[in-house]
Amino acid sequence: MLYRYLFGLLLMCPLLAWSAAAGSLEDELIKLDWQAGPTQGRIASQATIGVPDGYLFLDEKNTRRFLELNGNPPADGHYLLAPGTLEWFSVFSFNPSGYVKDDEKIDADKLLESLKESDGPSNEMRRKLGMPLLYTDGWQVPPHYDRQTRRLEWGMRLRRQDGKMVVNYTSRLLGRSGVMSAILVSDVESLPENTEEFKKALLEFNYVPGERYAEFKKGDKVAEYGLAALILGGAAAVATKKGFWTAIGGFFAAFWKPLAGVVIAALAGIKALFGRRNS
Repeated sequence: MLYRYLFGLLLMCPLLAWSAAAGSLEDELIKLDWQAGPTQGRIASQATIGVPDGYLFLDEKNTRRFLELNGNPPADGHYLLAPGTLEWFSVFSFNPSGYVKDDEKIDADKLLESLKESDGPSNEMRRKLGMPLLYTDGWQVPPHYDRQTRRLEWGMRLRRQDGKMVVNYTSRLLGRSGVMSAILVSDVESLPENTEEFKKALLEFNYVPGERYAEFKKGDKVAEYGLAALILGGAAAVATKKGFWTAIGGFFAAFWKPLAGVVIAALAGIKALFGRRNS
């Protein structure tokens, strides 16, 4: 498969000033160990996802680097899926919280208020890490739950400190021992079509045998929270009630909105990357 050269980097942020010495962002991206489809991506020990022709996958180590290049706090346990154009990307991570009961009603307005309140501690942590700040703007897609697919989904508009907007479209895929987070990062204008591509890609996601939601058995670990708390950041919601937000709130607040896009743009592709490596 032939690939053309990556270009047209947009939404650059001040965080990347260091890259002038280490090489351009293009060079740093090309150094990553991209896995080109068709193949199968392994997401920790819990799940797999099909990577179709024209798509790319990064393992844990390379996803960590990709997220750093995009102005996000360093974090392990993340895996990336994206089309070869990098017009959008999605990041998967698993939280072994236990079995989450899905019988809770969702109050979108109340949740939005709580999310905006969490901007303070979240940005304090980002500031300490030298990362660009992010502010909650509002729902792009209100939260909704599909009982058949066991997917909780919502779209959140985030405003960067430079005033530009980015959208995180989040899916929480419920499993037997925890929840898989799948976050789509897209620009606002392209979100509708990118969301459709993302949802199509999720059809190839599968928990491995023994980890599926329907395989829950009596005696399995049950999470302390339900669907609404997943939107608020899972354990952060529990910690808030117990009065420990000051200590750990910043860390968990970043969990639900960790992704700021630097390379989100109408990129022509990264085809030269694979052409070089296969020549």
